[in-house]
Order: sequence, then C-alpha cells, then structure tokens
Amino acid sequence: MKMTFRWYGDDDKVTLDQIRQIPGMTGIVSAIYDIPVGQAWPLEKIMELKNKIQSYGLTLEVIESVPVHEDIKLGLPSREEYIENYKETLRNLGKAGIPVVCYNFMPVFDWTRSQLDYRLPDGSTALIYDEEIVQKMDPLQGDLELPGWDTSYTKEGLKNLLEQYHAMTEEDLWNNLEYFLKEIIPVAEEANIKMAIHPDDPPWPIFGLPRIITNKENLERFIRLVDSPNNGLTLCSGSLGVTHDNNIQELIRYFGEMGRIHFGHVRNVKITENKSFEEASHRSADGSLDMYEIMKAYHDVEFDGPIRPDHGRMIWGETGRPGYGLYDRALGAVYLNGIWEALEKSSK
Repeated sequence: MKMTFRWYGDDDKVTLDQIRQIPGMTGIVSAIYDIPVGQAWPLEKIMELKNKIQSYGLTLEVIESVPVHEDIKLGLPSREEYIENYKETLRNLGKAGIPVVCYNFMPVFDWTRSQLDYRLPDGSTALIYDEEIVQKMDPLQGDLELPGWDTSYTKEGLKNLLEQYHAMTEEDLWNNLEYFLKEIIPVAEEANIKMAIHPDDPPWPIFGLPRIITNKENLERFIRLVDSPNNGLTLCSGSLGVTHDNNIQELIRYFGEMGRIHFGHVRNVKITENKSFEEASHRSADGSLDMYEIMKAYHDVEFDGPIRPDHGRMIWGETGRPGYGLYDRALGAVYLNGIWEALEKSSK
C-alpha cells in the first residue's frame, strides 16, 4: 500500500512542503487544472507537474482526474474529437510514467453535498448531504457550487445540457460509457496506465440525472464492458459507503482479488437517515464504516497500490478548500498507516 495525498497545485493552500512532513506519506494525487475539459494535456505540462512533486521527495502516483467531456457522456457526434484528445492525454501521461488515472462518468455534476461547513458537536466543520435539501435545490438558480463542478457553463448552456440528459436513460449512459472504454482502454494498455473509474457520489440519481457506478452489480457490469486488467476501479468508501446496501470490505475483497482495484479512497461517513449522511473523522467510532475491517480487506488481498485519506473535516480553525484541509486528512493518513502497520506485524 502506498499512502498518497491530494494536492491541487500551486493554488492549493496546502503545500508540498507540508504534505511531505506527514509520517508515512510517499505519493501525490494531482492533475493539471488550467486546461479546459476536452483538450489534450501537453507532455511538457505533465512533466513540469511531475518534476515539481519529485523535487519534494514525493512521487506523482495518480492523476485525479482527466475529466470526461459531457459530449462523450451524451454520445454526441462531437465525442470523436474529445475521445481523440483523451487518447493523446493518456499517451502523454504514459510517456511521463504516470501509473494510474482516476476519472468519473457522472453527468454534469461531480460529487454533491448540501452543505460544506456543517458544524459537528466537537466544533469542527464537515461536508454533509441532506436528501431533502438537495431535492429542493435548482441547479439553474445557482443554489450551490461545489469544488469539482464545472462552472464554465452559462445558465442557458447548463439548461440545454440538463435537457439533453433528461432525455437519456441509464442504458443510454451505459452504452456511451462502453463506447468510451472500447476506445481508450487499448490506449491505456499501450501506455501502461491503469484506468480507475470513481463511483458516483452519492451513488443515486440527483437532479433527475442518471447515475450508474453505484453498487456491486454495476461495478461488475462496468469491468466486464472491457475485460482488461487496465480497466478498473477507484474504490471509494466515502461514496459507496453512504448506503447500507454497499458493504465496503466485501467489495474490496471481491474486486481486489480480481486485481481490479487500482486506487483506494478511504474515509468515513456517518449515515444519518436514508440518503443522508455526514462526513466524519477517519476513526471507526465516529462514523458508520469500520476502518479496521476496510484496511484489513485491502491487506488480505495484498493491495500494493495507492490509497489516500480523501475528504476530511476542517479542524483547529483551518480555512481553505472544504474537505481538503491539511490537518484532518493528515490525521487520517497517520491513522490508516497505523492500522496497516498493526496488520503487517500481526500477520507475520
């Protein structure tokens, strides 16, 4: 297992110098953030990112993410151009020696929460999702803008995009995903890159949009679309774990033994009611997920890929990108490393 940390580049308030001081931290998860979605990433910019990270004694383990253009998800004729650009990006990432690419196939909106600064009893703040509040939101009115959302659309552009998706069924989205995979996985194989799709977050439809990467059945369907070792998963406990229908340690064992987990997001959530949850500290007792059992599952399948602590609370007065502060994610990384050390020593 390789412990990694998400870094948002030079604009991130959390610095590489701070990250490298976290005990047991070896790798970085990052991306290039100033290239519009759909355009190819130049090799020079990839190497600049990689070299900067290496100058701090860390390695660039995962690109998270290379965004998939909406025309690809919609299956429009223009997808051909964007798929070719995606292939060029993968070839350049391969030349740079990047081993894993994380991406998602969520229509329009990335991960969604109803509040970014919900105050927990201990005074820290966290991201939460309240289904009742989200159901009342109108994305066209700008009720909420979240990190990861593409805000480049005009109101009219977003309206047109949503209308196109509302005419789609889940099967349509599956077909478009299959088309995309059949185009890019052979390139990933040639480039020696493991493609790791991220589950939908949360794993159910929002704003009337279909979502399909949601549970064991659908994860298995996904990897069978293109049955290649390079076609795999980002197993995110904080996405899939917000419903009792998903047993995270069972998923890790099932897909891990198949060699299809290429990247792990490990964090805790507290399910408050059906389709509502709070993000919690990584400690098992603070949420609904058992971090020991999750890490034990990774250990049992001899997972040797990258893991990151994913979202954290904002604690000790820290400000910055919600969910991506330094302190709580650093605590999470050390906690997970501690569990891993105990697993390693007890297995000898």
